[in-house]
Amino acid sequence: MTIKNSFFDYKRIFFDGWSNFYDVTFTTIFYQAIHQRLLEYVTLPPKSLILDLGCGTGKLLNRIGDKFPDIKAIGGDLSSQMLRQARKGNRHHPRFIFTVANASQLPFANHQFDAIFNTISFLHYPNPEIVFQEIARVLKPQGYFYLADYLGNNNNNNLPFTPGGIRFYNQETREKLGEKVGLIVVNHYYLFSGVVLTIFKVN
Repeated sequence: MTIKNSFFDYKRIFFDGWSNFYDVTFTTIFYQAIHQRLLEYVTLPPKSLILDLGCGTGKLLNRIGDKFPDIKAIGGDLSSQMLRQARKGNRHHPRFIFTVANASQLPFANHQFDAIFNTISFLHYPNPEIVFQEIARVLKPQGYFYLADYLGNNNNNNLPFTPGGIRFYNQETREKLGEKVGLIVVNHYYLFSGVVLTIFKVN
């Protein structure tokens, strides 16, 4: 399925405009709590290559880099201005880099990453099936996908918060999305303030 470029243009413009104000006090405190809890459940093989999809200003990757000093990472985001902020705050250059990436058409090779992270970003994607296909494509065999987002009651929740709205997915829907592309659920974990982490592994 082809996604109209205008949709992603609207999303990009929205987050470009938000980038200078994204790391305000409340947002920083909220994400710090999410990231701290998330990292309690993360294990990575030595010298892993990971992807933070929808990386925003790069806060999670900085914390992952502190905990795993031998890994390499790519932060991908649709917003060039979010990436500009991420590069300015990158504590782990050159082993961490940031690049423009559309979750529906990832600019990466097959079986490239040991793990992929997606934190409070999946709710923005209009076609979750396509995103799961892309994630499964670029993960290595036995790779992990860490999906942390708000938990919905069903897959039809849609709020007009940003252009195109935002969507929430319950645990059952997440599991079905993964099963279709060969990703099995390891477990679900409650993190903070309604955010649930689902860990998938390549089957």
